[in-house]
Amino acid sequence: MSDNTVSDVSVDQLLDGEYGDYYKNYIDQCRGKTLLKQLHDGKSELLNLLSPLPEEKTLYRYDEGKWSIRQVIGHMIDTERIMAFRALAFARGEQQPIPGYDHDAYVHQANFDERPAADLLEEYEANRYSTIQLFSSFTPEMLTKKGTASDVEFTVRALGFIICGHELHHITVFKERYLS
Repeated sequence: MSDNTVSDVSVDQLLDGEYGDYYKNYIDQCRGKTLLKQLHDGKSELLNLLSPLPEEKTLYRYDEGKWSIRQVIGHMIDTERIMAFRALAFARGEQQPIPGYDHDAYVHQANFDERPAADLLEEYEANRYSTIQLFSSFTPEMLTKKGTASDVEFTVRALGFIICGHELHHITVFKERYLS
């Protein structure tokens, strides 16, 4: 990777005002981490955790009204796509605010439980590869560009760490609520 890429950007470089308060937990999950390494490491951890599960286990919900493992995987894919789109738009100088999205409505409109978990994990992996390629293409200047989404101002680099922190959050939930 050339010196003009994001290869060594650390979450600890983020400054106040690069993301909204709602996303602090996701950012905090990444303390001490660098972006591209965590995108790779998170992918490996998630696939190692979920790939061995039998299909019937991936329909498990730890409580009434909670999403199944398949639905959480689908939610993670959708969220990563949306955050990566926001990062792309802001890196390219988009000035128009981007609307928010209702993650519950997205999950309920999808057919994640009707799809084999292996297919969802394959889609997750392909999407992650695309996200890694996207963030690898950004220059240091692009990483600090800002834009507005969901009425919150973000930098491109903060969106990358939100993707990572969101994944780490769900890995923890999988371990504590679904697989314990």
